[in-house]
Amino acid sequence: MASIKLTGDTSGEITISAPAVAGTNTLTLPAETGTLAQTTTGLIEVDMYRLNADITVNSDPISSNLERCDDASFAKIGTGMTESSGIFTFPRTGLYEVKVMATFNTTADTDNAVVQTYVTQDNGSNFDEVSRLAGSDPQTTCFGNAFVNVTDTSNVKVKFRLNSLDTGGALMGDSAYNTTAFTFIRLGDSQ
Repeated sequence: MASIKLTGDTSGEITISAPAVAGTNTLTLPAETGTLAQTTTGLIEVDMYRLNADITVNSDPISSNLERCDDASFAKIGTGMTESSGIFTFPRTGLYEVKVMATFNTTADTDNAVVQTYVTQDNGSNFDEVSRLAGSDPQTTCFGNAFVNVTDTSNVKVKFRLNSLDTGGALMGDSAYNTTAFTFIRLGDSQ
């Protein structure tokens, strides 16, 4: 196995070794001056939004009372999502897990409020339902998720819809903590 050894100006050294497998591998460096960053494995985009107040009417999309979580302990990773009129745009391509926590306050055990997750791949011309949460007890918290393959950030977007809410019911929200929240986690490259 061949290797290149670079000695530091005052001390230390870096060794670059070729893999011990057959074949030709190429490492291409950018054509610019700079410092190579240390790469780390892990998540590069994580963000969360929540309702900061109850919603008491059906909404398509849910566009009012949304805020990025702002607790003192909250931090997003990366650029984060962009929300405009209830439509969420992904910051970069990749395979994302979209999680929903919805807390319903319905007027009776027979009521059935629904939060649906929709994804478009053509910038809003067509939306496909990928997740549905339904609450039918006087107060119910439901959890759901979907994987979204974001191959183009201009076209692939997500929205949430509140449907079948009876008079007197609510999709619950609070500005101090999460009762209804939407989480976006980039798991890896788009597929």
